[in-house]
Amino acid sequence: MQRFAAFDPPEYTAWTRVDADVDAFRETIARDAARSKVVDALDQAGRLALYRGLVRNRLTDVALKRMVRQGVISKAWLGTGEEAATIGPVHALRRGASAGAVRDVAAPMIRNGGACLEMGMTVADTLRAYMGTADGPSHGRDGHYGDLAQGVLAPISHVGDIVPVVTGVALSFRLRRQDAVAMTWIGDGSTKAGVAHEGLNFAAVQRAPVVFIIQNNQVALGTKLEQHHVAAGHGNFADWPKAYGMWGGVFDGNNVLDAYAAATLAVARCRRGEGPALLVAETFRMGGHATHDEAEARHTFSPSLFASWGRRDPVALYEEYLCDAGIVRSRLEEIAADAAAEVERGEQEALESRAQRMPDGAGAIDGVYAKSAY
Repeated sequence: MQRFAAFDPPEYTAWTRVDADVDAFRETIARDAARSKVVDALDQAGRLALYRGLVRNRLTDVALKRMVRQGVISKAWLGTGEEAATIGPVHALRRGASAGAVRDVAAPMIRNGGACLEMGMTVADTLRAYMGTADGPSHGRDGHYGDLAQGVLAPISHVGDIVPVVTGVALSFRLRRQDAVAMTWIGDGSTKAGVAHEGLNFAAVQRAPVVFIIQNNQVALGTKLEQHHVAAGHGNFADWPKAYGMWGGVFDGNNVLDAYAAATLAVARCRRGEGPALLVAETFRMGGHATHDEAEARHTFSPSLFASWGRRDPVALYEEYLCDAGIVRSRLEEIAADAAAEVERGEQEALESRAQRMPDGAGAIDGVYAKSAY
């Protein structure tokens, strides 16, 4: 895919193939027999859909970053470098309208915006939410956006609070005897909120069909992982599923196929009524908490750490994997160009909304409070 020197991390714009990195990507998939079987069953259309999701996620973040630089919006929360931890798992869900089936629900964090797109929301939805337009997902009230009609539960600004909420959604599926599954992501910092622990425990006790993904990107609002977390075993959070009495495991958060396979196994267990799952995505955010503190991120971690994770660009590695598997590069270029055109259209639609459809201040409290007939 095209790189943008003004917006992409320098490690990505300078990225060139090293065979050992691509071999490691491939070996990760082969390491677990159950996950390898899931990947082997994925057809070419499914593999290319994952690629398109990664590219669209990355390009939407580029658009947001550009809008910040241009003064269109004040800041944005980006998932650059973590796309695979979002796109892989959400593809394990039942997305879109399926005859005779209840739609699954995804509850992304604000930087898991790619999940919203894969569930059926549009790029314009994302950008309108940031601009606060009247026709945006939250009608100008909140940058934390979702759309229940598409199966997307909006994030909660108070980190960790989404855990019991999505557990309740999953419990409703079980009580109604529906085979739907809920999924949410939790930052490594969010795991320290008491409400997150309560929600995880309740989900386990109630055997709710929910997949929790701890997205360990090594930092929480400028706080390094080792400053807020003591790892009792390998992989930092690897022991947590057992601690809560859940099935789970660790996956490579920069490998979209490993992420997809681990989540597919977890979702299948939930559909069979085997309770919740807790997965851990080991990844790294190639930027700050938001666009306003990019410099702080570079001061927080060493250049060597950025260089190491930069070699593991989830988009670039997957591109090379697909080419090695026989997909001609021109096909990938076509997909990337199509995704870029979609993002450009979404940007134009959102800018039009900003120019013509900003909310009326008189309706500020409409839809904020529930109305009762009693």
